[in-house]
Amino acid sequence: MTEFSKTNWADPEFSRGYRENADIFIVERRRMLAILQSFYAHFLKDRKQTSLLDLGCGDGIVTASLAELDDSISATLVDGSEDMLAKARERLINVNNTKYIRASFQELITEGVLNRKFDLAASSLAIHHLTMEEKSALFRKIYSYLEPGGHFVNIDVILAPSETLENWYLGLWQEWMDEKKAAMRIEPSRFTDIIMRYKQSEENKPDTLEDQLKALRESGFTDVDCYYKYGIFTMYGGRKC
Repeated sequence: MTEFSKTNWADPEFSRGYRENADIFIVERRRMLAILQSFYAHFLKDRKQTSLLDLGCGDGIVTASLAELDDSISATLVDGSEDMLAKARERLINVNNTKYIRASFQELITEGVLNRKFDLAASSLAIHHLTMEEKSALFRKIYSYLEPGGHFVNIDVILAPSETLENWYLGLWQEWMDEKKAAMRIEPSRFTDIIMRYKQSEENKPDTLEDQLKALRESGFTDVDCYYKYGIFTMYGGRKC
């Protein structure tokens, strides 16, 4: 596993560029967050106080989205970037019951970073930086942190099962970015290298959806399924019995 300090995400300028343009780069980002809200309302909102583990929290958008539905939610946000955690604190300044922990996935897997159980663990566009072996280890760790009946939901990018599908999926991604740039009146020549950078970056280690669902089942999760998918962008998860 690459040390977090050696990745692009440790660079505040790189993180800032991602935050400012995430709705362009991430296909159906707002829709996936809306589906996450629907998931929460259906499975978790009736609990007295839901405890959330927000993994690779970035600027806190996952917690913020769920806090819109339930202002009693108790959230623990974990990220390896102090800059991202600072932005999360800014976004969630009016959200009570929040705790922030600076830790990488590597530390989460190998060290006793957390000492409590959660009703929901969620992550967005972060776990694809791990190898399949590391993903499996993280899934097992997440399972151990969940209360019985707790859920895990991951919004992320995946590897297509064939080159033919990969080419189509990447074309869908480019079409999305082109449409967003046109709607926002952004110069068409901007962000034309995003897909190339994604493919060439050694930090990105996507695996197929099938392999990740299998790893969740092997970690003990039930009700494992893909909740939403648009090309390489997907939302999947499972439940702890």
